[in-house]
Amino acid sequence: MSSNTSSVRALPQSKEALLKSYNTRLKEDVRSMLENFEEIIKLARGEGDSQISKTTQCEQDTYEMQVRAANIVRAGESLMKLVSDIKQYLILNDFHSVNEAITNNSQLFRSKQMECDKKLMKLRDEMAMDLYDLEEEYYTSIFK
Repeated sequence: MSSNTSSVRALPQSKEALLKSYNTRLKEDVRSMLENFEEIIKLARGEGDSQISKTTQCEQDTYEMQVRAANIVRAGESLMKLVSDIKQYLILNDFHSVNEAITNNSQLFRSKQMECDKKLMKLRDEMAMDLYDLEEEYYTSIFK
């Protein structure tokens, strides 16, 4: 019995650790994108009285902008991977909502089935009454 309760407790801790990991990845990637973007903006302003030539400074700034842009792309790809991981986790581990959706669909289809059954029973009764009336008319007719 105690091993059963320990496995039940381990699952939420694992889930909690996974959620913390996702949250940490999200914050790190967004922070990386923001910092790199801010640095690109600073480089674009062209501040600086440096001791190197303008051409060299321009090449250095261009290279740094390319590296920072690549870092932004890497952080964006990491965010897309994070979204994919979260979707996969939800699809594979969210049994409660899957079961709830199945139950809701089952109830919906049962109600539609009952509605169709009632309509069919009503139609059958109406056809039986009409058939009875037609048979009575036929058998009482003088033109048989």
